[in-house]
Amino acid sequence: MATALLDQPAPHDAGRSATDAVVVRFAGDSGDGMQLTGGQFTLSTALAGNDLATFPDFPAEIRAPQGTLFGVSAFQINFGSTEIDTAGDAPDVLVAMNPAALKTNVDALKPGGLIIVDTGEFTKRNLEKAKYAVSPIDDGSLEKWQVLAFDISALTLEAVKPFGLGNKEALRCKNMWTLGLALWMFDRDRKPLTDWLNGKFAKNPVLAQANIAALNAGHAYGETAELSGPLKQHHVAAVDSAPGLYRTVTGAEAISLGLVAGAQLAGLPMFFGGYPITPASAILHNLVRYKEFGITTFQAEDEIAAICSAIGASYAGQLGVTSSSGPGIALKGEAMGLAIMTELPLVIINSQRGGPSTGLPTKTEQSDLYQAIYGRNGDAPLPVIAARSPSDAFECAIEACRIATQYMTPVMLLTDGYIANAAEPWKVPDPASFAPFPVTYLTTRNGEDGELLPFKRDEKGARPWIKPGTPDMMHRIGGIEKAIDTGHIDYSPGVHQTQTDARKAKVDGVASGIPAQEVTLGTTSGKLAIVGWGSTYGPIHQAVRRARRRGLDVSQIHVRHVWPLPANLGDLLRGYDKILVPEMNTGQFKTVLRDQYLVDAHPLTKTSGQPFTIAEIHAAICEALGAPIEGEFGGEVDADTTQLPSIKAVNP
Repeated sequence: MATALLDQPAPHDAGRSATDAVVVRFAGDSGDGMQLTGGQFTLSTALAGNDLATFPDFPAEIRAPQGTLFGVSAFQINFGSTEIDTAGDAPDVLVAMNPAALKTNVDALKPGGLIIVDTGEFTKRNLEKAKYAVSPIDDGSLEKWQVLAFDISALTLEAVKPFGLGNKEALRCKNMWTLGLALWMFDRDRKPLTDWLNGKFAKNPVLAQANIAALNAGHAYGETAELSGPLKQHHVAAVDSAPGLYRTVTGAEAISLGLVAGAQLAGLPMFFGGYPITPASAILHNLVRYKEFGITTFQAEDEIAAICSAIGASYAGQLGVTSSSGPGIALKGEAMGLAIMTELPLVIINSQRGGPSTGLPTKTEQSDLYQAIYGRNGDAPLPVIAARSPSDAFECAIEACRIATQYMTPVMLLTDGYIANAAEPWKVPDPASFAPFPVTYLTTRNGEDGELLPFKRDEKGARPWIKPGTPDMMHRIGGIEKAIDTGHIDYSPGVHQTQTDARKAKVDGVASGIPAQEVTLGTTSGKLAIVGWGSTYGPIHQAVRRARRRGLDVSQIHVRHVWPLPANLGDLLRGYDKILVPEMNTGQFKTVLRDQYLVDAHPLTKTSGQPFTIAEIHAAICEALGAPIEGEFGGEVDADTTQLPSIKAVNP
């Protein structure tokens, strides 16, 4: 349990503990800078050589009323010297900057874990906002955890006093004081943070010096307080990683880099048409930085204009890309049909969030799978790819560009709020390891007797790409049905039947150009397969790994190409007695698998806006196999059956 983890003595230093992995959650008001604090702690952790995964969690309101329960912003990081695939089930350490942050997060903390609270914020008014009748610090309600309570606000004001800041401005340095204490607790170097502060406040050196003073004061507090009990320094050794160049990357950053790489591999300039929407906006923000690679970015007036501008760019011979989340993808639906009918390459990124309608703008979900596969008028198939993690999003973006250009089709790339905002270490790949897929345009007439056939299909079912203005290559294009080969307007029954079948066959044929589905962990047959897609990869992987250590017959299959499905997937699934499909929706991929393969797949669903925990999936594995749920110390979490809220499972 966490008590043993936090108090474990290190053989080399009686005052310092050594641990394999630690989960820390910073929580405070949405104006307390918790995302910035977590991001900078992530940077220091990456520079220390630890493997890590993060989970930023913030309110949907632009600025919720200060001190309220629904205005709490949190940032969780799981880091260690072992393989880390998730942000961790339950924190070992909770830093709560006010009563509301404590109330909304404390129940997630492991029994015996450490709570650090700022008593300066535990005023009568703030306690009332958090619905506390009395302070939890004094009423014994926190007795199952270790509590370190002191006035961080007063200590921050004292640290920055020499710089003459007003009270409000001085208190904004509180997150840096807290970060300094966290850096001391986990044996982190302050220099990268002081360099960052000097750069951030280069035009206001007084603010830079004040924040650095607060950072140093928090660090010094840990060094000199000489408190007994929970405040100890913990050393987390670097993970054993293959040599190479590493950087931390979020899903939005990885997608942006992957799109740039995909355009380069295709030999194309890229046009990105987007409209701001949470959590997809960061892709536009990132792509703006890459103009030197032939990237044009355009913030349109609405979602429809964004995708139509991207289609226009593809018509003109560039790689058109657009991005949104569920509500915006719905608005883009008609234009997707246009791109399918005109058979132009287009990459559409859907960073899924909780729905329907506005739903949960800042929370994660996987509920747009039906929309991605089926959600357009008419028979309008397009390939769909799902990234499993922030770093995996890089390769998935390249794959989307490859399929779009080789098959002359729109492609949808699915991520979600968790992948988009979370960060993890990424080994920067060698560009030479990616095979180019250069595009060629049709420049001479391709029919007999010099006739132009703009919709004559190749062996993949793809039509040629003709740039406007190419001499003697004028042709019709548009959303109305077109004749075979010539592209002349023709919506007669036989033509529509033939062209509908051809567009479907082209997308179905993508399955022959993608890798066969492999078993991610385990064997190719057995009692139980856990089949996942997207961001469920991490908790599934850890849960299956834990179950297999116990001797349970369970394997993991994680699908990247969710439409069309890999050609061998059906045969692979039939090798298992039971199939369980965890997903953050009401069972959409389960339905797809049942429909395509007539297999008895069963759902494990969650729609709380939070990712699956390892414990939840581990418990479902045990239930499916009739095995007892055993807690175990070590790894990322303790499999505690009391931590299974809001999970709906339909078991065999």
